[in-house]
Amino acid sequence: MGKIVALTFDDGPNTTTTLDVLDKLKKYGVVATFFLIADSINEESADSVRAALKQGCEIENHSKTHSHMSAFDEKTVRDEVEYTSRKVFEITGRMPEFFRPPYIDVSRTMVDCIDLPMICGHEGRDWEPEVPAGERASLILDKVKDGSIILLHDSRGNDLTVQALDIIIPELLRQGYEFVTVSQLFRQKGVEAKAHNGVIYSDFDQTLRFDDPIPG
Repeated sequence: MGKIVALTFDDGPNTTTTLDVLDKLKKYGVVATFFLIADSINEESADSVRAALKQGCEIENHSKTHSHMSAFDEKTVRDEVEYTSRKVFEITGRMPEFFRPPYIDVSRTMVDCIDLPMICGHEGRDWEPEVPAGERASLILDKVKDGSIILLHDSRGNDLTVQALDIIIPELLRQGYEFVTVSQLFRQKGVEAKAHNGVIYSDFDQTLRFDDPIPG
């Protein structure tokens, strides 16, 4: 088996940057996984989700409101996740298999009541507007190994991350990586990602626990 990596994007969908990201994926013939905020889904942005599906991408859950959910009680946590899963199903016909906590901010309540495995990933500080495209790419490329999950953002106006993809994707292809979705990554590695175990997956075999400090 060759080396594989899962490219993921948070904070969509929208009708600008999400489509720009999809153009880059199409340019290089690769797929990605999009973690959606339900409050960003509307009639127009749903078309961006459908476009992602047509390109073989995967759609997952990133909460309804993108709040610090560790402050929420059990009912509010469940409402955030279940509402988003329903919105994803309405567009895709498929229930999400994974959840990425906003800000990777996780509480014991979330661990206990969210019925989806939690996903983190290797990030490139691409939510910081002062970080240039080249630095974003370098931060990612320095961390990636076989079976890694890459965490980026397709939030509206995040053009520097779109530019960084012209560095990240060709370099990983040159290094012999195949791009897969998150569900494909775990399946190909023969790992069952589990909910309720306090684990947040950044690689198929290397994880954080919910009470670990999140690396910068």
